[in-house]
Amino acid sequence: MLLRARIVVPVSQPPIADGFVRVNGYRITAVGKWTEAENKSEAEDLGEVILMPGLVNAHCHLDYTDFVGAIPAPRSFTEWINAIVDLKADVDDAAHRESWLHGAAQCLRHGTTTLGNIETRPDLLPELWAATPLRMISFLELIVIRANSDAAQAVADLADWIASHKPPRGHAGLSPHAPYTTKPDLLKACAATGLPLAMHLAESVEEDEMFRQGAGALYERLAAAGREMADCGSGSPIEHAKRHGVLREGTLAIHGNYLDDDDIRLLAENQVSLVHCPRSHAYFGHAPFRAEALRAAGVNLCLGTDSLATMRDGDAKLSLFDELRAHREAFPDLELETLLQCVTINPARALGMAGQTGELTEAAFADLITLPFSGPVGNAIEGIINHNGPAQAVMLDGQWEVPSASSAAHA
Repeated sequence: MLLRARIVVPVSQPPIADGFVRVNGYRITAVGKWTEAENKSEAEDLGEVILMPGLVNAHCHLDYTDFVGAIPAPRSFTEWINAIVDLKADVDDAAHRESWLHGAAQCLRHGTTTLGNIETRPDLLPELWAATPLRMISFLELIVIRANSDAAQAVADLADWIASHKPPRGHAGLSPHAPYTTKPDLLKACAATGLPLAMHLAESVEEDEMFRQGAGALYERLAAAGREMADCGSGSPIEHAKRHGVLREGTLAIHGNYLDDDDIRLLAENQVSLVHCPRSHAYFGHAPFRAEALRAAGVNLCLGTDSLATMRDGDAKLSLFDELRAHREAFPDLELETLLQCVTINPARALGMAGQTGELTEAAFADLITLPFSGPVGNAIEGIINHNGPAQAVMLDGQWEVPSASSAAHA
């Protein structure tokens, strides 16, 4: 398959005017200028579009999709936790499936082809994986707080499950939910598996207060729920994660809204990637995000959508284009190429997919999207950042999953 587009944006190299991408099976075999392409007779001309890699969403909760707009912006993070726990109590198997699939469909339509998702129902996952073409990186959630809980067995059970189950595209890992919902021995057991990890870290001021000071609303809520609190009062949540082994290469830190300089140094030294969710950050009214300090320290910074349960707008969608625009608004001086990398090559690296997704390069998966665009090649990346709404067409593994008129005609 030979695809021609007015502009090709490989991400890993500058945009190409009148470019091509050649696909053989489910891999890209060549990218370049149209004048350099061979065997052009059966080319598919996509027309006035940007052809680029599918986007990579580093963090999402698909099962919360149908909670969109259900929780007005709360006064505190602890208040939001109480609200989401109440909402989840009414979710049966059918509602979980429906919400998960609604979210997967939204991600696909809006140009995401690889998704890092937090999973709470491994028993339902095989059928959900089979129902979406998305390249899924599924992190199985662990919440264990009671002193008499067998944390090591809980981790072993999920690790065994992962060993015998694999999504059609992608892989699975573990998500020890957060420092406040896990015991130290559970974190150590997760680290010992060697599996990819994703963990909510330094998300709220209440979490920060709980671990640094051993006090506050979240501390009191967890203590009342039976959590042993002896691990609190001795440093930041990032320091806590480091002490118990989960701050290491292969860990994705989620949010990082409350970080001091030492926390940022620890993330960088331990090669931990961090995913920031701009719209969720704004919903909670968190302190300004320390993007510049993280980049200066060399932390691999990604963007994610989080869930629609943290959106003010009842019509919000799981769209990385919306996150790109929100991040640009917060950091208007950020180079556009650097911004685009936060939804392409950076999260691909964070999810263990470097060189395979998030860029158009030889041997990468043929995961592509097209966006309508009639401007000059020099404005192509700005055109991507400013794009609003669904992608025009979406390809995974060399198959059009969301076809444009041109691609449908060639199907």
